[in-house]
Amino acid sequence: MSLSDKAKNKTQEMSGKAKAVTGEATDDRDLQAEGKKDQFAGSVKQAGEKVKDAFKKS
Repeated sequence: MSLSDKAKNKTQEMSGKAKAVTGEATDDRDLQAEGKKDQFAGSVKQAGEKVKDAFKKS
């Protein structure tokens, strides 16, 4: 996929990490859960991009 898609996915992953850390620091379980969800979604999308790239190279 495109470089911009990869960047968006990485941004979502990092944003989720920041939310999770902030939620943990402020004892906000909702923010922490939202952050972990965003982080996981970004990671899954990144993995999908890697699989697509692997098939393109084959």
